[in-house]
Amino acid sequence: MTTTANAAKTILTRLGVAPAVWDGTLAVRSPIDGLMAGAVVEADKVAIEATLVRAGQAFDAWKRVPAPRRGELVRLLGEELRAAKDDLGMLVTLEAGKVVSEGLGEVQEMIDICEFAVGLSRQLYGLTMPSERPGHHMRETWQPLGPVAIVTAFNFPVAVWAWNAALALVCGDPVIWKPSEKTPLTALGVQAVFARAVARFGDAPEGLAQLLIGGRDTGEALARDPRVALVSATGSTRMGKAVAQAVAGRLGRSLLELGGNNAMILTASADLELAVRAIAFSAVGTAGQRCTSLRRLLVHEDVAEALMTRLAKAYQTLPVGDPRDDGVLVGPLIDEDAVQGFESALAQAVAQGGEVVAGGSRVERDGFYVRPAIVRMPAQTEIVRHETFAPILYVMTWRTFDDAVAMQNDVPQGLSSCVFTDSVREAEQFLSAWGSDCGIANVNIGPSGAEIGGAFGGEKETGGGRESGSDAWKAYMRRQTQTVNFSSELPLAQGVKFEV
Repeated sequence: MTTTANAAKTILTRLGVAPAVWDGTLAVRSPIDGLMAGAVVEADKVAIEATLVRAGQAFDAWKRVPAPRRGELVRLLGEELRAAKDDLGMLVTLEAGKVVSEGLGEVQEMIDICEFAVGLSRQLYGLTMPSERPGHHMRETWQPLGPVAIVTAFNFPVAVWAWNAALALVCGDPVIWKPSEKTPLTALGVQAVFARAVARFGDAPEGLAQLLIGGRDTGEALARDPRVALVSATGSTRMGKAVAQAVAGRLGRSLLELGGNNAMILTASADLELAVRAIAFSAVGTAGQRCTSLRRLLVHEDVAEALMTRLAKAYQTLPVGDPRDDGVLVGPLIDEDAVQGFESALAQAVAQGGEVVAGGSRVERDGFYVRPAIVRMPAQTEIVRHETFAPILYVMTWRTFDDAVAMQNDVPQGLSSCVFTDSVREAEQFLSAWGSDCGIANVNIGPSGAEIGGAFGGEKETGGGRESGSDAWKAYMRRQTQTVNFSSELPLAQGVKFEV
């Protein structure tokens, strides 16, 4: 099979990325074989400043363009992404280690959000409100906000950019992309595709969508700069807290999508076969490296043994290997640090009374592969309350449904959640105000994987932000209340009298 480095270079060349990209100092390694796939150029302070200046100039021009016209650029981007889907999908596989269908699925998410945003460009609705003053009317409108910094993580190296960029662009905002330093090649590929859309569009301002490759210093520079109207950051809770503090220090806006420690509550009435299929994808898809991955399985004690028998059997048949190979369902972790984190978490779980009942070992081959683990825990110990970004599923039992919901909510994170039940009462309680405290709550479907039509994000240490669908577009605009006096009088509100 073609080496990851040669495969990546071939794809980037075909997409139109300049060969100079390989003349940098930031080494990029593929998790598939651990070999260097490239060395890219990092942005310095001069480049960051020039990028911010261009973004400001682009905003001055782009906010004057009618929103439906802005939507036309995003429509063209969607078309170019569709044409480049195979290449971009394989680039995601090479750089992030996702199996081929997941790499393609991520690019499809980009296409889908572009289609959503095109429709949105004609629906940036405001409100009209009655005024208490005669001869006046009031309305609320949404105006372009300003340059948006998008900081993305390695596990969804391109889709999260599109979630933000498609909305920001139709809302009138230029975007600056700081990708994970572990996955910059996919960002370079997407930028080349965006350039094709701009060429077809014809009159987009320079600097409408820019790329800054770099590490923590680059992200901090964007977070602290008052010229950046919104920082949308996806990643760990530790990173999000640092971003939030930096942005808040200048009274700026941040949109945070951070860690998840997602649970499934499985009741005595649940369809076990359906549940096992949902558990398998949710816990081991993307090698457990989704923010929505299933990490805690809370099972009614009456069905625990029957479920564990089925689940252990399913785990024994999971194909682990090169994500490019047919039939492989579990690719590599992103790097050696991730493997060590997997091993460390399992050791802590055992020390805290856990029993590893399936998987848990490293796969001896080039790259960063492990066998997904199932760990039975006596209680929700400290390691269970911590998000380990790896395929570890902690299993605990419960007796009453109230206990299960309390256990699910008793973690710092609040992203995604689900219940498997055939009881309408249990389902509705789970979805009630005293049920799941997460931003996403599902019934008879796993916590992992979300459609772009709904707002995506969570509560507590997940950050509280919302991206993608519904009215998430409002984060990229500023709200303005307008009052118009069309009379020849000047009455004051609340009956105030002030005569001069």
